[in-house]
Amino acid sequence: MKSDSMYYADPRLGAARRLQRAGDWSGALRLTPEGTPGAVLRAEILVDRHTWSLDPVDEALAAIEATALEEPAAAAFLTAVLEYWRQLFRSGPDALGPDPVAEFKRLDGQVGPGWAVFWHGVTLENLRGERQAAQAAYRRALAAALEEGDLLLESYVVRHQGFHLLEQDREAGLALLRRSIDLRAACGARPHVAAAQAALAEALGVGPESVLLNRLVARSAQELNLVRFKAPAPLLVAQDG
Repeated sequence: MKSDSMYYADPRLGAARRLQRAGDWSGALRLTPEGTPGAVLRAEILVDRHTWSLDPVDEALAAIEATALEEPAAAAFLTAVLEYWRQLFRSGPDALGPDPVAEFKRLDGQVGPGWAVFWHGVTLENLRGERQAAQAAYRRALAAALEEGDLLLESYVVRHQGFHLLEQDREAGLALLRRSIDLRAACGARPHVAAAQAALAEALGVGPESVLLNRLVARSAQELNLVRFKAPAPLLVAQDG
């Protein structure tokens, strides 16, 4: 079985990727090397920063464009992520790229194992309301995550599965939401931990644990500028990627 260390296999990119996971996007960008692998990572970092901080999208788009000739699949994937958020948050009238539902389906197998099929499931669920089709995609993505030992991908999948399961088996659903937090903590993904904490707090409802979770989320949001999770209320906690 492979492990989360696959993300750090290239020693030129490892330090920047760890800072990206921690939500230090400025530090990650400073350590991103020049050249092809660095250019792709730079685009990933800027898309990641936009996802959490909702900053202007222009810099991320420019970085994606710089990778399009040498890494067309990666560029298409990152563009589809940006277009998904634009549609979900209705943040602008002009499309940033093709329909993300179709684009993620097209990219299945062309980017990191399981990620395109996972995002295809997210777009089916949140943009089309096709929940059963989304669950089928999540099952495929989870199989890929377990095969590759990809803790971050697994954390994303089980969180979406957990929310779906709450309706049939509340305790099992909550267990998956807790597992998502644990997996994200294990791979040092602090913004992602905050999102998973917010999701669990939402599922738990009013009570001492949700109060504590929301305090932790607020602290991370303030320190990392996670605009989506700042007061007065988080944006679409249950629906983010």
